Amino acid sequence: MQLTNRNNNQYRITVEQLEPTKQTLMFEFEDREDLFALVDNMKKGSELDNASSTRLAVALRLFGPLVIAHRKHPLFIDFMPSFKVFMNNLKKRIKSVAAAN
Repeated sequence: MQLTNRNNNQYRITVEQLEPTKQTLMFEFEDREDLFALVDNMKKGSELDNASSTRLAVALRLFGPLVIAHRKHPLFIDFMPSFKVFMNNLKKRIKSVAAAN
């Protein structure tokens, strides 16, 4: 994987299906955000269990930039306003929970 920006973090995601047959899906991506810090913040501020917090943080970090990059695409045009509200509310909640602790 070739970095397009030196400041970006480089990641590899691997998903393994355990049953009924073992299959693997793997891809690499780069991101300006520190995914591990985001997961840690989500665990601290979302009030979800650790596994759910991790899944949510990773899913949003993979999905969010895709939605934003293609916000005018017919698949996302109706979703974008709601996604923006959701993300703003999530960020506020995580900050408020972190500030209270």
